[in-house]
Amino acid sequence: MELCQQADSLVVSVICIPELMSSLSRLLREKKIIRNEYLKLKNYSMEDMVDIDICQITPGVLTAAISLLEKNQLRAMDALHVACALAVEPNVFVSADHRQLAAARKAGLKIVDVS
Repeated sequence: MELCQQADSLVVSVICIPELMSSLSRLLREKKIIRNEYLKLKNYSMEDMVDIDICQITPGVLTAAISLLEKNQLRAMDALHVACALAVEPNVFVSADHRQLAAARKAGLKIVDVS
């Protein structure tokens, strides 16, 4: 993605990696990709993670996630992504999830919608 290539640094929440692998595994199970495609995408993703900073789930992130859940219509994992972003204070929060973007904007983050 061009946006990622233009960035000085990238930060993802620790749950991003398992969520990505879950999506790829689901695509493989549903036969929307073949095994070789799955392995290629998995390898590319894991290689990219070497250059990405990972935000861990801390007590502060959990507190922020709970607050986000109380104030927005979010799933727990989406609240954790936004809470991690609040912890690292990025220049922009990037997502294709409209509820997540609305919560991030409401929390004061600058957003980029990639849907």
